[in-house]
Amino acid sequence: MRLSLTAVVKRYHNVAALDGVSLQLSEARTIVLIGPSGGGKSTLLRVLAGLEMPDQGSVEIDGEPLPYSETELIRYRRGIGTVFQAFNLFPHLTALENVTLPLVQAHGYGKSAARKYAMQLLRRFQLEAHAGKKPFELSGGQQQRVAIVRAVAVKPRFLLFDEPTSALDPEMTAEVLDIIAELRAEGRELILVTHNMGFARVVADHCLFLSGGKILESGPSQQLFDAPQTAELKSFLDRVLKY
Repeated sequence: MRLSLTAVVKRYHNVAALDGVSLQLSEARTIVLIGPSGGGKSTLLRVLAGLEMPDQGSVEIDGEPLPYSETELIRYRRGIGTVFQAFNLFPHLTALENVTLPLVQAHGYGKSAARKYAMQLLRRFQLEAHAGKKPFELSGGQQQRVAIVRAVAVKPRFLLFDEPTSALDPEMTAEVLDIIAELRAEGRELILVTHNMGFARVVADHCLFLSGGKILESGPSQQLFDAPQTAELKSFLDRVLKY
């Protein structure tokens, strides 16, 4: 993945969540965003997802500018898979229906083909036995795994994860992180926001440290974790790795 950000600004009520963010990244398969809460990580991910538009600046992914018209944005969003911390499953639909609905409504699948393909994916991720269950009948880890299956099902250009384990207990967190690691091992391109520093260090090809709406450090994960260059990153790692 090639990623170009040029002086990107995003404001909410005159507060800059992204404050002139710039980055030139020529090659990375897994990009992980770390930093304190409120530092701009999720806002940057939402911009890359086409869910928020910058107030200033430009974004290019693999040499293609982020679209601005609503028609082009809808097409762009359909080409990527996004997984949020709150699962975002339809509560009145079963796990199988949650996966098949976007395939039928947005990606041109017939109902029978969508159901067959969705069952294949649920089986692959050890969710076949839960296909007929609604979200309230699933554990948090199972719900998030269904959300990941739904994102993978659309055969996305890349996958975006916004703190996908923040609402889960440690055992369920491990289940979800295992799936993300498996997707990475398959060669899929991922951009991930996480507070799990151990996972970030292991899975990232390239790591971005955001604080105060700016990218303060950028580089290979080992470099950022082993030899932080800024006082802000050193302080952040001291705090989050203390225990």
